[in-house]
Amino acid sequence: MALNIISNYAANVAHRNLSASDEAATRSLSKLSSGTRVVSARDDAASMAIGARLNATTQALKTATVNVGQANAMLQIADGSMATIDDVLVRMKTLATQAASGNLSDTERGFLNDEFGLLQEEIDRVASSTNFNGIQLLGDGGDVDINFANVGAGTGADLSNANGFSGFAITDNNFWATDTNAVLTDNTFAIDITQGPGNSVIMTVTATIEGAATTQSLDITSYQTAGDNEVGVGQQASLNFDEVGLSISLNSGITAVVDAAVGGTAFGEAANAGNGTVNMLADNGQRFSAGVDFQIGSNNTASDRLSITLSRVDLESLGIDGDDISTQAGAQTAIENVNSAIDTLQAARASIGTFQNRLDFAGQNLATTQENTESARSVLLDLDVASEMTAFTSKQILVQSGVAMLAQANQMPQNLLRLLQ
Repeated sequence: MALNIISNYAANVAHRNLSASDEAATRSLSKLSSGTRVVSARDDAASMAIGARLNATTQALKTATVNVGQANAMLQIADGSMATIDDVLVRMKTLATQAASGNLSDTERGFLNDEFGLLQEEIDRVASSTNFNGIQLLGDGGDVDINFANVGAGTGADLSNANGFSGFAITDNNFWATDTNAVLTDNTFAIDITQGPGNSVIMTVTATIEGAATTQSLDITSYQTAGDNEVGVGQQASLNFDEVGLSISLNSGITAVVDAAVGGTAFGEAANAGNGTVNMLADNGQRFSAGVDFQIGSNNTASDRLSITLSRVDLESLGIDGDDISTQAGAQTAIENVNSAIDTLQAARASIGTFQNRLDFAGQNLATTQENTESARSVLLDLDVASEMTAFTSKQILVQSGVAMLAQANQMPQNLLRLLQ
């Protein structure tokens, strides 16, 4: 081969091999630093595609496992409330059994019936308040609003701040949400303030739900001028009408209204029909969900979802909403009805337990599937560190050798200088 100065073939060959070795070493280094065998599609396009799908499946299975846990938590909440209702039913049967005995008078049965009625209300309260993230588990939940949008010459016009009414609050949503319509156009409450016996002043609130009226009255005579409960300027007072689920805030303006009532001037509905009536705005309550679907798989198929069926256990569903133990015959009937209610409740609890067991098996299957899917992904994408480290060491030696040989090749043209001396 001719010796020349312009071209250095040996150096070019050494540089090309050095570049190739350096690139190979860089790829090996990227694999070692990332821990994956397939850094880009050029490494293994098929494995990258399959591995990406397996990785997505693995992550979805992890979320599905969380969903199973949430489903179990929801059912546990339902079961806990059912256990409480079961305790209430046991107490109700005890009361009914006692009231069915002939040695009691009607007065004593009346005492027992008072507790029996409150326990009936407690069952509905527990059923309506049991929910999981807004999902009603045992019965309908209540949530209504008061409508003052039309206050003016008509609906609710008298119930103004100037007349002593600072505000109204619903204290029993479930009471007002018993309306079966979506819009509570037939749910109202009306306020009357009238003179009672001996110059007393009586405030009466009448709550009407689908035509059925519930009335509660309170003596507010003490709110008159110089009365024990007179509301001064800048002060506030509150009246609780628990039987109709309302709380009314009062200001100093109520004094003039009470004073006028002492003098015989009626206020509200008693004076101006319509001016003391307020409509409920809407029933925004949560409705009972008979079934809840949980995603327990990674795909969009029926097999990847589990539909959990829930059972109502409110007073009406248990069949004891009309029971009364104020008489011996009523108590005897109540014993049978409570027995039936206990059976109905246990059937609902058994269904909950069945779904909990099924969820446990679904969770075990998810754990196994996730483990095997992760293993399959690992075979395709994870790096054999020992093997790659050996290859990287070899490539490092080639790079070092290439650098040395390139230095030697660059020295070869120096020999030509001797011919020029």
